[in-house]
Amino acid sequence: MGRAKEIIVKVIPAKIANEFVKKHHYSGKVVPNSTLHFGCFLDDKLHGVLSYGPSINKNGTINLVKNTGWNEFIELNRMAFDDYLPKYSESRCIAISIRLIKKNAPHIKWVISFSDGTQCGDGTIYRASGFKLVGIASNAGICKINGQVSHIKKTYDMGLTSSFLKKSDIPKLKERGYEVELLTGYQLKYVYLIDKGCELAQPVIPFEKIDELGAGMYKGKKITLQERRATLSEEVDSNATS
Repeated sequence: MGRAKEIIVKVIPAKIANEFVKKHHYSGKVVPNSTLHFGCFLDDKLHGVLSYGPSINKNGTINLVKNTGWNEFIELNRMAFDDYLPKYSESRCIAISIRLIKKNAPHIKWVISFSDGTQCGDGTIYRASGFKLVGIASNAGICKINGQVSHIKKTYDMGLTSSFLKKSDIPKLKERGYEVELLTGYQLKYVYLIDKGCELAQPVIPFEKIDELGAGMYKGKKITLQERRATLSEEVDSNATS
């Protein structure tokens, strides 16, 4: 664990958390309904932020765990770290934040979070932190407009298309000077049961399913779990013989 044990995790103001997230999260955006922000400090400086809040789609989420009350779950909706923190820091910070939630908000029974397998990764940190994989879905709702990542609804909001962006719209938009690209990938859904007496309402998906569906991604690059394990094994073998 090394220096990761020295990290201090504590609640911080939204303003400080949001400024950090905008600078260090791959999307450059915050989630407006985040209400609880944890700062991760090492050597007296902020190097990570975990933001929690009500699930954006409560009606579609509440039934993931049996007999869940309306305010008995929370969403980890932003996680951002700089490069200063040592290995294993992310999973340690998640674990501490969950312990703090359990202690100070005992009505919260479980946590949901989503991994962006279109732009970022398939949830390595969640798996290392004991989350259960409960959903893998194709994500065809993201596009780039002149380099800016947006939902496909954006072109409709801008008055550029008669409905949400479709592949057939792209040539016409390019003629009008817009560089548009549809992004394809997956969104992975993870749940952590704080209250071990809770019961998932659907089967846990084995992590191997990520490779079966071609949903593997790490740091924005398409790569399978098997390839990552092979790389790790090569590094271990190399270190053992050097």
